Amino acid sequence: MLIPIKISPQALVEIKNIMNSKNIPQDYALRVGIKGGGCGGVSFVLGFDQCREGDQQFSIEGLPVLVEKRHVMFLMGMQVDFHDSNEARGFVFSNPDIPERHDK
Repeated sequence: MLIPIKISPQALVEIKNIMNSKNIPQDYALRVGIKGGGCGGVSFVLGFDQCREGDQQFSIEGLPVLVEKRHVMFLMGMQVDFHDSNEARGFVFSNPDIPERHDK
């Protein structure tokens, strides 16, 4: 089965740190999904959850990952990275297959 997303080494370290520091139960996995839609587009979300009916399950570097089946097409090719700088700290979603749009 094709894994729709990639998770950078930096993001994996941060996700595992969060799981340990927040005492996320062992039977939970990282849930990657989308919310919204319409004119504003979609937002990408990360969280921890148990497997539900209709989820696709993946393992990325030993990390269990869940994606709702209906979200897979929106996540295909996405990369999750983690940035930690003076200006911002957090997870970033990008898709290298889609060129950046530069409006005039």
